[in-house]
Amino acid sequence: MTTTSAPASTETRDAVQAGGSGSLALTALRRNRSAVLALTVLTLLLVAALFAPLIAPYDPNAQDLLQRLQPPAWSSEGHAAHLLGTDQLGRDMLSRVIYGARVSLLVGAGAALLAGVIGTLVGLASGYFGGWADRTLMRLADVQLAFPSLLLALAIVGFVGSGLWPVILVLGFTGWVSYARVVRSEVMSLRTRDFITEARAIGVTDVTIMRRHLLPNVVAPLLTIGTLHVAAAIVAEASLSYLGLGVPKETVTWGSMLADGQLYLGTSWWVAVFPGIALMLTSLAINITGDALRDVADPKAYRR
Repeated sequence: MTTTSAPASTETRDAVQAGGSGSLALTALRRNRSAVLALTVLTLLLVAALFAPLIAPYDPNAQDLLQRLQPPAWSSEGHAAHLLGTDQLGRDMLSRVIYGARVSLLVGAGAALLAGVIGTLVGLASGYFGGWADRTLMRLADVQLAFPSLLLALAIVGFVGSGLWPVILVLGFTGWVSYARVVRSEVMSLRTRDFITEARAIGVTDVTIMRRHLLPNVVAPLLTIGTLHVAAAIVAEASLSYLGLGVPKETVTWGSMLADGQLYLGTSWWVAVFPGIALMLTSLAINITGDALRDVADPKAYRR
């Protein structure tokens, strides 16, 4: 007697397809050597930032004027006690670069998260409801885009004062427009699709439709914009600190280190070069990681 197995349920087929897609995504990510290298750099930076008190050889603000402007250890006049040399006040450069990563990563992630939440909510409401809500929100976005973001950040910081959390709030509130425009565009292309129409027909609320049906479909572009905004926020924080309007001077940041080292570029290049390299590598690694995450989140991309 021959028996035939019942066809697999829809849930089973979906689980198999999802598992296959996840395997393809992970395989594509592992084969992307630049993405693996970027993720390695970011992981090292994150570990250094989290465990800075354990990793840094010195207190980043400890001064030793007898050891001021010591060159890196591999230089003929360098000393092994200071691997990357010392600055104009005798502070250890390696310790300051490590502690600077804490502020940069916190500002970048915090500003991107705040801007992403605001921009996503605005984009969902604007694209889904349309009409006067869309016109009002997009005109507000146009007004903000009329001002250069860094100039607007400078004006707001100058008004509310400097500090770690004010900088995060300023960079978050000035960076939501790019999220809103992309989410609005995606939602406007999705709101007339059959699955949205059917959800409305059976009485699903607007909030549920946006949360369960629209939001998951905009994750891929949000990942790309978010990672790019993290890098942009890190550079913006460094620019504000360079101008003396960012995080207070007693807090170590790469921007303030660049400002301190600009006067010594001709004689003691390491004071400005090492924080500059750290800033460049961090921004580059975040951008490469963002591109890789976009490809992983987009099934069409990694299947190609």
